[in-house]
Amino acid sequence: MPSHPSKELEVFPNPQRERDYTIRIRVPEFTCLCPKTGQPDFAELLLEYVPDAFCVELKALKNYVWSFRDEGAFHEAVTNRILQDLVAATQPRFMRLTADFNVRGGIYTAVVAEHRAADWQPALPVNLP
Repeated sequence: MPSHPSKELEVFPNPQRERDYTIRIRVPEFTCLCPKTGQPDFAELLLEYVPDAFCVELKALKNYVWSFRDEGAFHEAVTNRILQDLVAATQPRFMRLTADFNVRGGIYTAVVAEHRAADWQPALPVNLP
């Protein structure tokens, strides 16, 4: 069956819940519409998260991102909405979404939104020689 846009985010159990690890997902073809002009806006999304019980399923994420193609949205609003929906679906220890929008009217916009679980502390970085 062909894919179609969907606001439904599917998850699956984290296979290594006892360990902190980072998942990075790059979405180079995000599109939505400018709420003022109706012109298309293009962005690259970078999702970085430390899962807890669940991970986001990638085909569902693709269809979710696709669902914004015909919606008008300010950059700040759409970035925070996507983060909020992903946090609600996966309940991660940490999640950061960076939306790097292409030029609009001579201005580039990058929006970074983060979520951190109240009881989670990141491990100290390891500096190798």
